[in-house]
Amino acid sequence: MKEKHQHNHDHHDHHMNHDTNQSQTQNHNQHKENHHDHSSHHKIMIIDFKKRLIVTSILTIPILLLSPMIQMWFNFTLNIPYSIYILFVLSTIVFLYGGYPFLKGAIDEIKEKNIGMMTLIAMAISVAYLFSSLTVFGLEGSDFFWELATLILIMLLGHIIEMKSIINASSALSALIELMPHEAHLIDGGEIKDIHLSNLKSNDLVLIKPGEKIPADGIIKKGEGHVNESMLTGESKPLRKKVGQELIAGSINGDSSFELEVKHVGDDTYLSKIIKLVDDAQNAKSKTQNLAEKTAKALTYVALIVGFVTFAVWSFLTGDYTFALARMATVMVIACPHALGLATPLVVAHSTALSAQNGLLIKKRTPFEQSGKITTVVFDKTGTLTYGNFGVNFVQVLDDTYSKDEIIILAASIEQNSEHPIARGIVEEAEKLDQKLYKVDNFQAIKGKGVEGNVNQKKIEIVSGKEIENRNIDLPKDLPSHEISTNVFMLIDEKLIAVIGLSDQIRETSFEAIQALKSMGIETWMLTGDNEKTAKEVAQTLELDGYFSEVLPHEKQEKIKELQEKGHYVAMAGDGVNDAPALAQANVGIAIGSGTDVAAETADIVLVNSNPNDVVKLIHLGKATHKKMIENLIWATGYNVIAIPLAAGVLASIGIILSPAIGAVFMSLSTVIVAINAKLLKIKQ
Repeated sequence: MKEKHQHNHDHHDHHMNHDTNQSQTQNHNQHKENHHDHSSHHKIMIIDFKKRLIVTSILTIPILLLSPMIQMWFNFTLNIPYSIYILFVLSTIVFLYGGYPFLKGAIDEIKEKNIGMMTLIAMAISVAYLFSSLTVFGLEGSDFFWELATLILIMLLGHIIEMKSIINASSALSALIELMPHEAHLIDGGEIKDIHLSNLKSNDLVLIKPGEKIPADGIIKKGEGHVNESMLTGESKPLRKKVGQELIAGSINGDSSFELEVKHVGDDTYLSKIIKLVDDAQNAKSKTQNLAEKTAKALTYVALIVGFVTFAVWSFLTGDYTFALARMATVMVIACPHALGLATPLVVAHSTALSAQNGLLIKKRTPFEQSGKITTVVFDKTGTLTYGNFGVNFVQVLDDTYSKDEIIILAASIEQNSEHPIARGIVEEAEKLDQKLYKVDNFQAIKGKGVEGNVNQKKIEIVSGKEIENRNIDLPKDLPSHEISTNVFMLIDEKLIAVIGLSDQIRETSFEAIQALKSMGIETWMLTGDNEKTAKEVAQTLELDGYFSEVLPHEKQEKIKELQEKGHYVAMAGDGVNDAPALAQANVGIAIGSGTDVAAETADIVLVNSNPNDVVKLIHLGKATHKKMIENLIWATGYNVIAIPLAAGVLASIGIILSPAIGAVFMSLSTVIVAINAKLLKIKQ
């Protein structure tokens, strides 16, 4: 990772740094506040709606008891003087107080020239109220005050359910925001000072005590122990961290202390970027969502047209304006596309939160929802299918006095002072054995030859194959034939004792991912700049459908194009840096293992863990999300197809007529079904 501020001794730069960091932290806090405002706005509305619901419920009881139709149905009579006027007064309160949110909403919609649900509800209750009021003052016909009251009651209930589910969906985002601690322990000279997070700067040194949250992204300078990153990356097991490794802000320290050199603060931290991504994704529109909005608008116009036509036809056929008006009101009530308004936002919010908890960051929604169309996944090799670093393949011991473990410990003792990738591979292998390394005297690295040093008065050399040739040392005939291995040779006092083979190791999860994709009928390909031999061996080991080797970064995009021209719907999974053009070219660009560099700009989706299995997870979730959206659209509109004609009285001749109240019950039921269905979205493990 590049050092961001090299001139920290320069007072001017330092001052500017501090200002920038403060403004970033302010942005972060602003983000927190915006989200909080958004959430608390819904909470305030819920409280308001609940008050209106309680008042409406209390008034609906006498309205029902005083309604002639209810009395007729349940065969009882209440002889109360002026009952019709009492009914009128109670219904007026319900209409104005209970119906206020819908009436106000309709005015807003009309002002914005964006007619929708509120307009429909407002029209339905206004038609019901005005017609019933006219019957009180002389118009012939029976009122439907009770239907007005129950309709408003059910609508208020539906809205409360809707707002609650929106709050629940955004609670995952709040949980992410709450991961950040408020303070950090700054190590200043010999002292430790507690400072507010907004005063933390890049390159500061902070102490992290056991059990505390990590305050900023940074590099461990001292200490080692386990850190829980599960909330950020979905990795369930706490990870062992040691000097030189990165820690992510918001993750939780285990039972040891760390000294951390701060790298990113405020808006630059990985967590802030995730919060922004989740927020953007929850607010982003996809094709499916736009479809839902268009459907809602269309339904509104259908309802208005069918409503007026129903009124005209029944008036003409029967001359009974009361009945005609009742039919018209019912049509408008039933057509309210309430469930439709909820159909996709709930799925979006739930799927975005679910993905973030599983280490999948959705940057663009449409490619994510269309991941069900993927026919081919192209993986970058180094760092994606493989670990991108050397691991030991085999150890061949040529002298029985030494065991394999002994050879590895000896080799690691010599190599521990070397920076070479091969040296790192040997040292990591030794760490698995959990044994102490030997003390080494007279260590030296000789360019092009290898390393040497003395252990217990014995001269130990680890050299290349070329050096063995130069010394005319005979190699054993039965060396394992790993074409992709790089072999190094251990000499003890000039005698060849062992051969160690190393190569870039294939991830265990790559095997699982490739098999899972194949079982879904998806082709798997590999793109690599590596030589043909290595590419072929990896492709055969993983049983890939094909591979492109010796491809330069700028040619990767061309290879993706070639597959697309043959009709493949391609997802490209790469590390997001040199694969940027290919990620942009692919139908779905997936940046893998970009770790804390969330801003893999050209990718549609970022996988936090370097785990090829997450590509499978992603495709499952994308498919499931799209399916839930379509299911919800069908639920939300399907009942209208049946209910609107029934409300209009198409089957009136055989005695089947939907009343406004039953219509409202149906409508609320579809809203509840849609909300529950969205919640049933799960990630297939």
